[in-house]
Amino acid sequence: MENLFFVLSKLVWAVLRPETWIPLGLLVIAILVRRKALTAAYRCTLALLVFVLAIGTFPIGSLLLTRLEKAHAPNPTLERVDGIIVLGGAEWISLHGQPQFNSGAERFTEAMALAIRYPDAKVVFTGGSGLLRDLGTVPGHSADTAELFFRGQGLEPERLLLESASRNTAENAARSLELVSPGSDERWILVTSAMHMPRAMRSFERAGWSGLVAWPVDYRGLSDEGDGWSWRENIAWNFAENLDHLNIATKEYVGALAYDLTGR
Repeated sequence: MENLFFVLSKLVWAVLRPETWIPLGLLVIAILVRRKALTAAYRCTLALLVFVLAIGTFPIGSLLLTRLEKAHAPNPTLERVDGIIVLGGAEWISLHGQPQFNSGAERFTEAMALAIRYPDAKVVFTGGSGLLRDLGTVPGHSADTAELFFRGQGLEPERLLLESASRNTAENAARSLELVSPGSDERWILVTSAMHMPRAMRSFERAGWSGLVAWPVDYRGLSDEGDGWSWRENIAWNFAENLDHLNIATKEYVGALAYDLTGR
């Protein structure tokens, strides 16, 4: 059942992601032109043009991300921490003996800062491969990168626990719980990107984690913390970044709906 959910989620998301709508729209237009349905082709072209201009000019994805990122307050005050859980997704395959990260690297850097602040806390990295080509296998490169980073930063080997088989957030929650078996009185921190934190917290709580504290990082939405901030500063042509943020936001909202419907 988990394999079926995993495969279906990948296939459905491949169609739903906003960046897919552009080539699909072009394909529809080409078919309409081929069939000489020029009026319909013109309307589809106009609709696609409006979509591209709207995404490229307005920070729609950033606004959606901001709503997700405000669900949990940053930097909560904690007196005692027994463990720190780091969700995978920010790591790439290590190269030349060095850990490689994507734009979510704050998951690792902030987790290491917390590990230094709470020297008695365990650090759990949970994450395997989310690629369809790795279905049924455990490549392990995510855990290898995590180990290379944390060990390189001076974290003691006995404090680091690695879970490398999970493929999504629900499996992160279930497999890390099985690995750790935390006591009811223990206090653990969950570190992941702020926009992903609402879905992650619900999934971990449904898996059986209790007393878990959200520690959101990697903020990508709009922020009004700077002096002189205004919406007008964020309305400009920035197609690549706006589309990327819309992809991320759509994935989180669709993922949250799918997890709620399936109880994950």
